[in-house]
Amino acid sequence: MGEPRVLGVDACKAGWVGIAVSDGPPQAYVAASIASLIDQARRLGPLDAVAVDIPIGLPDTGRRTADVSARAAIGGLGSSVFMTPVRPALEAPDHPTAVLVNRRLAGEGISVQAYGLRRRVFEVEQYVRDEPQLVIEVHPEVCFAHMQGRPMTSRKSTWAGVVNRHRLLSENGIDLAGELGLAGVNVGVDDVLDAGAAAWTARRYAAGRAMSLPDPPEIFSDGWRTAIWA
Repeated sequence: MGEPRVLGVDACKAGWVGIAVSDGPPQAYVAASIASLIDQARRLGPLDAVAVDIPIGLPDTGRRTADVSARAAIGGLGSSVFMTPVRPALEAPDHPTAVLVNRRLAGEGISVQAYGLRRRVFEVEQYVRDEPQLVIEVHPEVCFAHMQGRPMTSRKSTWAGVVNRHRLLSENGIDLAGELGLAGVNVGVDDVLDAGAAAWTARRYAAGRAMSLPDPPEIFSDGWRTAIWA
C-alpha cells in the first residue's frame, strides 16, 4: 500500500493554496474557495485528509486551549498564533462591536486581522459540516516545530526562515521544487511553505501518527472536536 494522499491548505491573496502529497511529487492548487480547492485536488484521486490553517471550533467564552498550547509549543514565535475570538465576536457586524463582545466574553479585545478572518473561518466551518471526518486544523509553525524537534528561531518572512522551512519539508519527503504551476498566481512563498507544512501533518493524521493540542480535543457548544494537530 502506498502513502495516503492528503492536502495541506493555507489562505493566500488569491483565495486558498493547497499542496497535495502522496507517492509522487507534490501538486499545487489554487482556488477562490475551499470547496473548489478540494474539488480540484480530488480530480487526481481521493483525499485521505485535509489540513487547513484556520480555526475550526469557536469558543463560547475565554481562550481555546488549542491556541494557548500552540503558542507555548512554538516558543519565541508564539505571537504568530492569534487567540481565536468567541463566536459572537466574529458574528458582530463590525470590528469595534466585536472588540466589545470579545472583551465581555473572553476578557480581551481582538485585532483587526483576527476579525478580518471571519469570512474564511465561516467558509471552512460550512465545508466541514459536510465532511467532518476529512478536515483538521493545523498551525504551520507548530508543524515545523515538530518536524525540527524544537521551535523555529527564524521567522518565515526572513531568508533564513524560508531556507530552513524548505529544507525541513524536503527532508520529510515534501520537495517543493520548481514553480509548481504557480507562475503568475498571487501566492506568497510563505503561503506555499505553510501549505506544505499542513500537508505534512495531514499525512501524519491519515496514518494515525499525529498528535493533538490539546489531547483530547475540546468541544464547545458548536460541537466541533477542537484541536490543533501536528
